[in-house]
Amino acid sequence: MADFVTSTHKTKWIFTPQDIKHKYKVANHRAKQALEKYGTTRMEVDIDGSFSYAESQNDAKDSAEKRPKPLKVEEEQLLRAFYEFKIQDVCDAFKFPRKIQATALIYFKRFYLQWSVMEHHPKDIMLTCIYAACKAEENHVSAEELGKGIGQDHHVILNNEMLSLGFDLIVYAPYRALEGFISDLEEFCGAKDEDQLVALKVSLDTARIEADKIMRSDGPLLFPPGQLALTALHRANAAHSIFDFERYLRSVLSHYQPAHAISELTGSINAIDSLAILLLPDLLAFEQVGKLLTPTSKDVKHVDRKLKSCLDPGSHDKSKKRKHRSKDGSQEATDIS
Repeated sequence: MADFVTSTHKTKWIFTPQDIKHKYKVANHRAKQALEKYGTTRMEVDIDGSFSYAESQNDAKDSAEKRPKPLKVEEEQLLRAFYEFKIQDVCDAFKFPRKIQATALIYFKRFYLQWSVMEHHPKDIMLTCIYAACKAEENHVSAEELGKGIGQDHHVILNNEMLSLGFDLIVYAPYRALEGFISDLEEFCGAKDEDQLVALKVSLDTARIEADKIMRSDGPLLFPPGQLALTALHRANAAHSIFDFERYLRSVLSHYQPAHAISELTGSINAIDSLAILLLPDLLAFEQVGKLLTPTSKDVKHVDRKLKSCLDPGSHDKSKKRKHRSKDGSQEATDIS
């Protein structure tokens, strides 16, 4: 595998917080414009991987009052957070290794830097990302098997497979670096007896769990995997207090990055540590990623309903008719009684 320093991951896919915020706004604005122009935000993928908006919905175009309301940037963020957890959930169900889970998450994050969830439903993209990650990591699972395992149409996966070509398929996650740091710590701590080695193994297990949480933040788009790994290790050590973390950081810098100051590295670790997912205030609180709350189906129900209306305006009208019939039925029951 190529070195991270010379990889497309480093040169093309590490951003500033301002960059990410801007990209989300641009994608959201484009989808809003499509809704006004076409009456729908749904994009169709051609066989060659090119995109086009669905056929114009004249009824939706004719009346602004009938047009579905677009999602806010924060609502898109809520849905992305929900489906990022689902990626981990599906990968756990299939017992995929963590590298597949991490690769799928990075693909998913990269895709939605370019597109709005209003243009491509995250449930479909989630499946495509997992499928592409399996192929990239040479852990082949057929689209049919993946779709059947979670009760979804595998044709959705195949129809969107061309999307993965824009991901830059080689990605770097913190787990491999974590393994290296723990191996390094055995020598750093002079771990020779069984108790010390077991303590380091427990620390590694905790660090992997912390890395899973970090992977659901914007961290993978902002920082290199080595720094994500050190942050996960820092959290694990805070829980188990096995070694002097700052002294170990100085050791790491002296071996691998002597030109970097300790303050620079600790600054990055603190920044990753304080990353948060800002969700709708009436749905989920502003939580540090270390105490990350996972959006539930109930949390996203209203937003998902809005999304379906944007992708398929006809579903919005059908829903209204069902509600209307339900009210009429209730009124009739009241009159009969």
